[in-house]
Amino acid sequence: MKLEVRTVSDQVYSAVRDRILTGQIRPETPVRQDALSAELGVSKIPLREALTRLEQDGLVSSLPNRGYVVRPITPDEAEEVFALRLSLEPEATALGAARADGHQHRIAKTAFDLLEAESRMPGPNLTVLNREFHLALIRPSGRRVTIQLMERLHLLAERYVRAHLEPQGRDRRARAEHAALLKCWLAGDLVAVRRQVSGHINGALADLRLELQAKSASPAPAAIGTKKNTNGRKRGRKSDSPS
Repeated sequence: MKLEVRTVSDQVYSAVRDRILTGQIRPETPVRQDALSAELGVSKIPLREALTRLEQDGLVSSLPNRGYVVRPITPDEAEEVFALRLSLEPEATALGAARADGHQHRIAKTAFDLLEAESRMPGPNLTVLNREFHLALIRPSGRRVTIQLMERLHLLAERYVRAHLEPQGRDRRARAEHAALLKCWLAGDLVAVRRQVSGHINGALADLRLELQAKSASPAPAAIGTKKNTNGRKRGRKSDSPS
């Protein structure tokens, strides 16, 4: 059995990345290095190494004299990431279907089953399993550079996938699309694979555009303590009122 040896820096990188991708550290939020290193039980050295890698991944930005900040979710980045997926992923997935053997078929089916189980009771691992399912269909292609690019794109896309799946009902459609994609991928129907992947990505992007437009159009919340009542006097907002 081959054992995976992970350095402290690798473990910190994974931990911080997961916090960003799941929204525990929200977009445009400073990364509090003192608090995070204490929480993870590590020194700042492996944390800084991890943050450097996350900046290369496009998940955080370093600001002079201000440390690291989680990059925002923006319509422009969504368009770019999904356009790149559309240009590469249909063909890469089709090539994966053409070259996959029985062992790789089992890996893909297992990835689908894990995603399907998580989709029935959506939890924090949903988008991670979504990424692993798509990559399981691509990796049999054997195209190393393409696989690395797709891994990077799916990592960048993950926060957008989470935003896309937030409204009710979209998860059911995604499940149906994944099932149809796996079926034609296992059958080696390359034309259908390309069509399914393109439709799946285009559909997610169309939903995401609506989601991001709705969020950008939402009025900014009033500052606490500045809302006026009908008599013109300022009144505060209770701290436990719903937002």
